[in-house]
Amino acid sequence: EVQLEQSGGGLVQPGGSLRLSCATSGFPFHWYAMAWVRQPPGKGLEWVSGVSSDGRTTKYADSVKGRFTISRDNAKNTLYLQMDNLKPDDTAAYYCGKSFGENIGTRARDYEYRGQGAQVVVSS
Repeated sequence: EVQLEQSGGGLVQPGGSLRLSCATSGFPFHWYAMAWVRQPPGKGLEWVSGVSSDGRTTKYADSVKGRFTISRDNAKNTLYLQMDNLKPDDTAAYYCGKSFGENIGTRARDYEYRGQGAQVVVSS
C-alpha cells in the first residue's frame, strides 16, 4: 500500500523559510517521479513542483520558481521541498504526490496522494 507522510509545516513570517519532508513506503520510490502540490484555503489543488525519478530533472510553477527547491533522497525514500522567501500567498496545505511513471507531470491530477498534508501559514 502506498504511504506518503508529510511533515515540516508551521507558522512562519514573510521572508522566512521552511523545509517540508515526505516519507514514503509501499512502492519502489526510485521508479517514480514525485511532486508537491498545495491547496490554499478555499481553493483547489495547485501543482507546485516536480522531480524526476532519478532526481536530475526538476520543474517549478512560475509562482515559486527561484524560491522553492525540490529534491529527493532515493536511499531514504524521502522527498523534500525547501521553501525560502515565503510569502503570504504560499499559505496552504502542502501534499506530496506519487506519479504514475518516471516523468514529471505538471498537473495535480498527474499524481496520487495520501496523508493529511503539511500546513504552512505565512503571516506576520
